[in-house]
Amino acid sequence: MEFSERWLRALVDPALNIDELTHLLTMSGLEVEACEPVAPPFTGVVVGQVVAAEKHPNADRLKVCRVDAGEGRMLSIVCGAPNVTIGMKAPVALVGAKLPGPDGTVLEIRRTAMRGVDSEGMLCSARELGLSDDHSGLLALDPTLSAGAGIRDALDLDDHRITVKLTPNRADCLSILGIAREVSALTGSPLRPPDVKPVVASIPDRHPVRISDPTGCGRFTGRVIRNVNAAAKSPDWMISRLERAGQRSISALVDITNYVMLELGRPLHVYDLEKLRGPIDVRFGRADEKLLLLNGQTVDLAADVLAITDDSGPIGLAGIMGGESTKAELTTRHCFLEAAFFHPDAIAGRARRYNFGSDASHRFERGVDFDNNLAGIERATQLVLEICGGEAGPVVDEVALLPGRPAVTMRVARAHKVIGVAAGAEAIGGIFTRLGLTHESTKTADGDVVFRVTPPSFRFDIAIEEDLIEEVARVYGFDNIPAMPPVAPAAMRSPSESRRSLHAVRDRLADLDYHEVVNFSFVDAQWEKDFADCANPIGVLNPIASQMSVMRTNLVASLVDNIRYNANRKHGRVRVFEVGRVFHRAPGVADGELSVAGIDQPLHVAFAAFGDASEEQWGEPRRVVDFFDAKGDLEVLVAPLVVALEPAAHPALHPGRSARVLLAGRAIGWIGELHPRWQQKYELPQPVMVCEIEAQALTAGVVPAYREVSRLPGVRRDLAVVVDESIPAGELLSALRKGLPEIVEQVEVFDVYRGKGMEKGKRSLAFRVHMQDTRRTLTDAEADDVMALARSLLEQDFDAQLRK
Repeated sequence: MEFSERWLRALVDPALNIDELTHLLTMSGLEVEACEPVAPPFTGVVVGQVVAAEKHPNADRLKVCRVDAGEGRMLSIVCGAPNVTIGMKAPVALVGAKLPGPDGTVLEIRRTAMRGVDSEGMLCSARELGLSDDHSGLLALDPTLSAGAGIRDALDLDDHRITVKLTPNRADCLSILGIAREVSALTGSPLRPPDVKPVVASIPDRHPVRISDPTGCGRFTGRVIRNVNAAAKSPDWMISRLERAGQRSISALVDITNYVMLELGRPLHVYDLEKLRGPIDVRFGRADEKLLLLNGQTVDLAADVLAITDDSGPIGLAGIMGGESTKAELTTRHCFLEAAFFHPDAIAGRARRYNFGSDASHRFERGVDFDNNLAGIERATQLVLEICGGEAGPVVDEVALLPGRPAVTMRVARAHKVIGVAAGAEAIGGIFTRLGLTHESTKTADGDVVFRVTPPSFRFDIAIEEDLIEEVARVYGFDNIPAMPPVAPAAMRSPSESRRSLHAVRDRLADLDYHEVVNFSFVDAQWEKDFADCANPIGVLNPIASQMSVMRTNLVASLVDNIRYNANRKHGRVRVFEVGRVFHRAPGVADGELSVAGIDQPLHVAFAAFGDASEEQWGEPRRVVDFFDAKGDLEVLVAPLVVALEPAAHPALHPGRSARVLLAGRAIGWIGELHPRWQQKYELPQPVMVCEIEAQALTAGVVPAYREVSRLPGVRRDLAVVVDESIPAGELLSALRKGLPEIVEQVEVFDVYRGKGMEKGKRSLAFRVHMQDTRRTLTDAEADDVMALARSLLEQDFDAQLRK
């Protein structure tokens, strides 16, 4: 909401300077986003009248002008503006005047000679005064201005343009009157609302109106005005106020409707009466109807889109924008003014559906005062007759269905508890009175005071007790509420050593040279089908884009998109990870029953690697990252926990190069190489290694325990066995770690052999067993017993044979 300070002070003028006023508005919940002067500082500029203009004797494009600058000053000024004419009035910078220059500099006007002719000042364009970028000619002023008058006073330039960032619930402040009501309530200054007097009808003409769908349109008010001069010029004061509110002047009739909307918060529309065909009917649209709007866009109506119609069909989108077929133009002679109330639910979201917005829809979808239809019509009629002339007919006011105003109760004790300040019941009653809230109070048996407040027609944001408490706090003043230390004891709780935070998980992945990314939780439906084989993911009711229409069930798809984005920009090595939520339907929940309670949202951790396994350097040959690199990173990530890998198929992963990740026998995720089909589809030049696991599994830690470091030598023995190719090495390792005695500190695989001397379908795995006792030196016999036990375990469980 933009407006000028002078316009606001015309309705309420508190004894506050501009800085104090904007601070007050911000602290009351109406955040002032910007406050700028309408013109930069300059001095020595007055209104001048050109009384003569002769051709410069030494320049074809210059003129020598005689300018009356008032107070008996007749100046000779050389001017090159193409629009300078005898009799016009324009700004004159006198000798010694200081004007705004480029980059904040100041230009001082001096007497100078131009092509041999003295110039005693300068006639100014709008750009030279810093008012706009227009420098096509002199700034033409109102002919009624007096020569010699200060230009800042004449154009009311000692003003400020204020921009207020409103929250969606404060539609009542989308007008100067609404802001003035707030300032009056906050400061106690008297409110001077616009003087709106009923216009007596001079002709009997009416135009019939019908409301077929009262659930969409609750009230429709209109008036016929004949014999108007639509080509009349809007007055300068109106144009100035509109421009300082962010509106450009279009035509007198349109300017009047915009002015009343900004002044009273009442959107209006004006029709060319001669273009209307039969009575106006407000109803919901039909599937086969189309409408050409004022912005040139043709839209298809729907059964939930409210339309203004006549016998020819739709002539406007109700509460959004009028139609091209009935618009008022400069040739319009007879017009029909409309001021309607449309229910917010019937307007909300419709403009966005057609990919545009309007000032009217911005207000109607938030709630417009349904009690100022007549005031809006009367104010617009006053201005039309004053500016365009004409004859006004009687007002047509059809009332169908208006919103109820249920009373809201507020307990004073509850307000004290929430706000933290014991404001008295009398003070609270005064606040409600200043806000225009009709109220009554009663005293309860326990001594508390309960207010029963009826919201006015312009307040759609007061529905529950907390809304009233907020109003009390705003007007009482947040600055007046003391900062109090918490009364509850604050106890520091130490984190459990058996849990690992997600920050530690992020740090470990960063140490592994992965970069964290944050992606949207809503993704392309095709991604879900490709990477999760999910044909029916959770849909987004109102997606911000078609490619972000469903909630993700995995993080891999987003990481692949990150890699593709970087690979397309010639990044040859990309390593990314994400910690985020995925979204699944809870078991037994159908689409129609879906709610927040019916959605599982677990946290997952995923990482992906693409390109070279390490940064290019001379000490190591280049090679592309592979499955075992990703497996190694996974093992480092989960350490000191130990995971097992189980070969399994996944729709996103390469068959034969994918595995299910198991922790303590429970599946917690997947790891593998991206399926070649998706590598080709998403145009990735090299394979991508991905892994995704449950974050909860990673937060489980192992409490550090003291273990004595032995001063005695350890024993190391090797064991090579031949097993089936299909048996994972991890299963053999797990069996050895579980079955061998405590003196075995570590078991690891150090060699895998396939080739000459090995049967088809077989491979050799070599294990290294480290044994250590902190109290004594192990004997060869004890070491032999351990190795015999290891051989026995592998033979019994996996049919392993000692390699010879």
